[in-house]
Amino acid sequence: MSRGKRAGSRRAPRQRGLPQPRTLVYCLGITLCVVAWGYLVRAAIDFGTSAREGESPAWLFLALACVGAAACLFVGLILGSRLLRRLGITAPPPPPATVDVPAAPTAEGLDGTSPPTYRGRRIAP
Repeated sequence: MSRGKRAGSRRAPRQRGLPQPRTLVYCLGITLCVVAWGYLVRAAIDFGTSAREGESPAWLFLALACVGAAACLFVGLILGSRLLRRLGITAPPPPPATVDVPAAPTAEGLDGTSPPTYRGRRIAP
């Protein structure tokens, strides 16, 4: 075994064996959203076919299936971004920078009197 100023452990720190429960919940949520999205897209295609054949209530179901599919895809993407942040692949956005705004100048001059008002190019008599 080496000794000295730069001697250290030759082993890497142990990695965690099981994923954290929140990570599994995100994975399950993403899977459910993708499956629901696929089902709703398939339903929208079927409702569109029925609507073109002349069934008027199918137009309403087509619109609802499209909105539902868009919502499932949106929620799935949000969960995916949270999962990536949880795994450390992406970083959270930096906090907003504060901007120092200088104080507004006062109406008084240096000697404490108010400055003359500007009256245009010519000064009235």
